[in-house]
Amino acid sequence: MQKVTVEDTTPPVFDNKPVDITVECDAVPVAEVVTAQDNCDLDVDVTYNEIKTDGNCPDSYTLTRTWIAIDNCGNANTHVQKVSVEDTTPPVFDNKPADITVECDAVPVAEVVTAQDNCDLDVDVTYNEIKTDGNCPDLLYIDPYRIAIDNCGNANTHLQKVSVEDTTPPVFDNKPADITVECDAVPVAEVVTAQDNCDLDVDVTYNEIKTDGSCPDSYTLTRPDCD
Repeated sequence: MQKVTVEDTTPPVFDNKPVDITVECDAVPVAEVVTAQDNCDLDVDVTYNEIKTDGNCPDSYTLTRTWIAIDNCGNANTHVQKVSVEDTTPPVFDNKPADITVECDAVPVAEVVTAQDNCDLDVDVTYNEIKTDGNCPDLLYIDPYRIAIDNCGNANTHLQKVSVEDTTPPVFDNKPADITVECDAVPVAEVVTAQDNCDLDVDVTYNEIKTDGSCPDSYTLTRPDCD
């Protein structure tokens, strides 16, 4: 009499083993379908599990993917794949205000600038403005700059230059007309004022030039007003 003891001590062998990978946060692949063969079991059961471990920012983490192949007799084989997810891509501005030159009374308000990111759905865009004086009070240079920062600290910066100038001369409020008068009725010079598009207190200077005529009481007064 012969006794044949049949046993299964050999674990299954995986047909495919996904390798460890590092990917961008917007390119995380779905878990591969992993199969296994066994020397006895023709339909090996392969179970799958995934564990997420947070990294140093919301879009940086590690996925630990584990496949376990078990045959009919409980022999098991395990394969672990690590998927390292990172965010190294900075945001991209939706709009970039161009450099401009404007009159001192037409300085526009700063445009609202937004940005898109490959992973962060709500990119934070901060705004700051630096002013540099020119060679007169109404001449200056404004440097607005925006910084777009995603969840993982990747940043993009846009700098716009706004050159502010004053090329518009003041306008007189009143302009005394040329007159001819008798020598005993020469009027005093009128007070002349002026308005400006930027200067709220225009300085008006006055000067008078006398040109002799044909006799002592005949002459011309030239009164130029300069603003």
